[in-house]
Amino acid sequence: MSAVIQSKNEKDSRIEAAISHWAPRFVANGVPLADFQEVTASVSRWEDWCAAWSARAALHEEMGNKAAAGGYTISAGGHFTRAAVCYHFGKFLFVNDMAQMKEAHRRAVECRKKALPHLDPPGERVAIPYEGRQLYGNLRKPRGIAKPPIVVMCMGLDSAKEEMDDYESRFLARGLATLAFDGPGQGEAEYDFAVCPEYEKPVKAVFDYLETRPDVDNARAGIWGVSLGGYYAPRAAAFEKRIRACVALSGPFQRSADFTGRPQMNVEAFRVRSKSANLEEAGKVALRVSLAECAKNITCPIYIVAGTKDRLTPHTQAEKLAAAVSGPCVLSVIEGGNHVVNNLWYRYRDQTADWMATQLRTVK
Repeated sequence: MSAVIQSKNEKDSRIEAAISHWAPRFVANGVPLADFQEVTASVSRWEDWCAAWSARAALHEEMGNKAAAGGYTISAGGHFTRAAVCYHFGKFLFVNDMAQMKEAHRRAVECRKKALPHLDPPGERVAIPYEGRQLYGNLRKPRGIAKPPIVVMCMGLDSAKEEMDDYESRFLARGLATLAFDGPGQGEAEYDFAVCPEYEKPVKAVFDYLETRPDVDNARAGIWGVSLGGYYAPRAAAFEKRIRACVALSGPFQRSADFTGRPQMNVEAFRVRSKSANLEEAGKVALRVSLAECAKNITCPIYIVAGTKDRLTPHTQAEKLAAAVSGPCVLSVIEGGNHVVNNLWYRYRDQTADWMATQLRTVK
């Protein structure tokens, strides 16, 4: 009997992994620490993960609705932003129940949309034409600058534009506009498009769109990417010469078709978002994730960040990228840093924002 009771009380290994590895990312990107602790303590099965986070997000959403109804717009923006990020983390790897995932995702997008007009500076939801459909992004511009430089922000495998508030705020405070967008296989585009290792294609569409905007300076544009986006951004910089500076956070230099040793949830998310029927097909997509042949074409300045304790992307991948590029390069390998160095965020977030602002302000 005691053995049965113990097995019922045991946490799913996926929940244990979440508690062990995800707290720094969640908290650094806007989830209150108490929320992370309480929600993860309340679930023992991965199947309950999305519902638990959606319930917590709904509390923040309701506070946002009440604040907005009372005219407290600053508070409303904060509540809706926290709601969006909680909904996002409910769905971000929850590909085992697509209906539940899509509903949490819909609410994440809706909450960030409701937050945008109340932020300082405010944001605008934009639609970017791409392959007969649209990619969606959130555009924000710093106050008091008529035509600011702009940073295009590339998401990773499980991140989305609704998670980007902290990063956006650091660029905006330095006089740079931001456009965080969901590309193929990401966020709102994960349903219409598969993961696209040739990420220069959607980035070209983004830059073509920016050329239609007289309120940003497309001639002073940088690109930034996180996790798999830390591959997408330099990949785009190798082909898209309108990019004047690049920041790459914990991205792979080259992937193999072998998923051995990688976290189960991440592997399944890659399979689903690459629209692969099985791991063999997914492996063929992973093989296309490579900078080996094109990194030499990166001539713009690039700032590369990696952590020595990254369990997803070894820091040696960053070192390979740094050795291969042709332009000026800053390589920051942070001792003790986890994936995207979220546990030591103060070692790179302000620094990369300062660097990007310097690069784009000095573009001739």
